[in-house]
Amino acid sequence: MMMVRKSKGLGERHQKILDFIASYQREYKHPPSIREIGEHCDISSTSVVNYYLDQLEKSGNIERDRKISRGVRLTGSSASPSGDMFRVPMVGVIQAGEPIHVPSSADFSSFTPEDSVEIAMSLMPAKEKGKELFALQVQGESMIDAMVNDGDIVILKPTQDARNGDMVAVWLSDRNETTLKFFFKEKDKFRLQPANPTMKPIYIDRNESLEIKGKVVMVIRKVERYN
Repeated sequence: MMMVRKSKGLGERHQKILDFIASYQREYKHPPSIREIGEHCDISSTSVVNYYLDQLEKSGNIERDRKISRGVRLTGSSASPSGDMFRVPMVGVIQAGEPIHVPSSADFSSFTPEDSVEIAMSLMPAKEKGKELFALQVQGESMIDAMVNDGDIVILKPTQDARNGDMVAVWLSDRNETTLKFFFKEKDKFRLQPANPTMKPIYIDRNESLEIKGKVVMVIRKVERYN
């Protein structure tokens, strides 16, 4: 997902529209529709979306062709990432039956744009800026009540420790299983709690192997495609 450069004088809603157009174009290879822009940016009226697009056109951030559907195109200045962007390596999918490889400090710089997620620095929590992070794509619906859906991308900081309530990626070598869950320490065991009322927690005895790989610091929502 790509977040576009912040242009001087733009409001938060304008920037959100630009970011969505950029990320949608990158994923689907064509621009979003007016309705899709409104749904993603919480704008119920298509006329209001058009109002914002008209302003972005006047400011030179986009070009529009009103004769065709999806006739919106980012200009070069908006489409190009700037210095406030950074890349997070995508190291795999979080799913059962496959261990998570977290790169060492020396490995992080070796990831290319093709296997990385590009994020605007302004969107990151302040305490995580400048730190080494990694990304995993979520497979499954165990965390849907925590607004983490199948296909979403989670950004994590490498850590082997967690506090109660942290959302973590865990490798259970005794069970040959990896999972994304809320972490809790109990009297004689660990509890890995899903955020899905149809699923039960996983209990791990203290003598079982449990390896925390990372703590979630940010979630990038999958862009849904509407026909």
